[in-house]
Amino acid sequence: MPSHLLPLLAPLALAAAALVALRGPGLRPAASLRLAGLAALAALGVAVASLGVLLLAGPGGAPLGLARIDAVSTAMLLLVAFVGWVVVRYAATYLDGEARQGAFTGWLCLTLAAALLLVQAGNMVLLVLAWIGAGLGLQRLLLFYPDRPAARRAARKKAIFARTGDVALAAAALLLGLGFGTADIGAILEGARAGQAPVAAAGAAALLAIAALLKSAQFPTHGWLTEVMETPTPVSALLHAGLINAGGFLLIRFADVMLAAPGVLAALAMIGGFTALFAGLVMLTQPAVKTALAWSTIAQMGFMILQCGLALFPLALLHILAHSLYKAHAFLAAGGAVAKVAAIPRPGPVAVPGGRAVGRAFLAALALYALIGAAFGFDGKSPQAIALGAILVLGVAYLLAQGFADAAPGPLALRTSIAAAAAAVGYFALQRAAEALTAGILPPAPTPGALEWVLIVLAVLGFGLTAFAQATFPLWAQHPAAAGLRVHLANGLYVNALTDRLLRGWSLRNAA
Repeated sequence: MPSHLLPLLAPLALAAAALVALRGPGLRPAASLRLAGLAALAALGVAVASLGVLLLAGPGGAPLGLARIDAVSTAMLLLVAFVGWVVVRYAATYLDGEARQGAFTGWLCLTLAAALLLVQAGNMVLLVLAWIGAGLGLQRLLLFYPDRPAARRAARKKAIFARTGDVALAAAALLLGLGFGTADIGAILEGARAGQAPVAAAGAAALLAIAALLKSAQFPTHGWLTEVMETPTPVSALLHAGLINAGGFLLIRFADVMLAAPGVLAALAMIGGFTALFAGLVMLTQPAVKTALAWSTIAQMGFMILQCGLALFPLALLHILAHSLYKAHAFLAAGGAVAKVAAIPRPGPVAVPGGRAVGRAFLAALALYALIGAAFGFDGKSPQAIALGAILVLGVAYLLAQGFADAAPGPLALRTSIAAAAAAVGYFALQRAAEALTAGILPPAPTPGALEWVLIVLAVLGFGLTAFAQATFPLWAQHPAAAGLRVHLANGLYVNALTDRLLRGWSLRNAA
């Protein structure tokens, strides 16, 4: 339908602003900065208008698959446009006085344009081109300070993983196109949903998984993301506008194809779950705020991949939206947060929970989950979704443990209890909303088999033990073994150092 061409105006506006900004990269043209801000605002307006088209005309695709409007693409379009608008405005002030502000603004707008094109692409060719374009734009932003060795190292690692992911996605697109006889994404999804997936669909699903894992900085290819602190802060926030989470979007977009390969989903669940646990532990040992936020992003991306591996695609989409908004804000507000903490003359006493307090907190969290879950109704909920809720509540138990400590004042216990209840209510409410809004677009989670049950149990146990270790950390933190473990975790178990060594050797061999 012609009305479904509307989303294309968003990337076109930003691309035009980028061309103006790149005309004088050595200057700080006020006109180009204003144009970039207006283009970003116009893109946000187009995203809102696209939501109106979805509500009035329903889901559909534009001619030639140039754009696709449905719940998934519209949600991502709104996310990318909103975060992009905020980042463009923030960058105009943050980089004021930089000699190459024009170049930065231009590449920022081009990267956002590619991300907007990616989330609305209706055919495989456009999807692959937008995927590659967004990666190349991010590469230029990572090298904004090319004289910094750490920036070059991070960009080089990112380039190797990104180009490998590009090849995997292009090969997956070729297999899907040949297997289904079309490059139209809507037709491919309809065929897969109808059980017409060709034999090559399993191979395509594996290649899609590889591209998603590499894009989302999953273990052991996560090292570059921890080194993006060498770039301006707006780039760290920009990552959450359809770039670092593009891997999750890819899996969600092709959810029907992924269901044809249960083994691939199981691998995603294992890799994502391990990445989430590993990065979550490393995050706790980081002294720098932005580095801790980067490790947090890796952990959150791992949890997103875990959700996709468990076939909880509506919840994975919800996770992308929620995490992107709060993490982009966290990066942009990091400096102000540090200043506020530094202004506190002296921190108050810390309530350390004992073993009994931790036990009471976990029992209270599980009881709270059962009560609120029963109020919303467990009927119709997949075991995967129920397990995911249990993981969330086990994480909230850490918060409850602080309030249940013997030395904790009564108001603290009350506030933590209210926060835990709000988290549980919010989970069930948002889960229902996500499933309702994506009904008919994303498939429900299938009945788990033996392998899926094993993964579900391992995920709950793994995250539960991690939450328990975090809650009891003050009780065993002074043990000599804990000090050594903390050093190793602070260095990410040296995985990134090994990756640097391997890639350097690979580069030297190729140069020779």
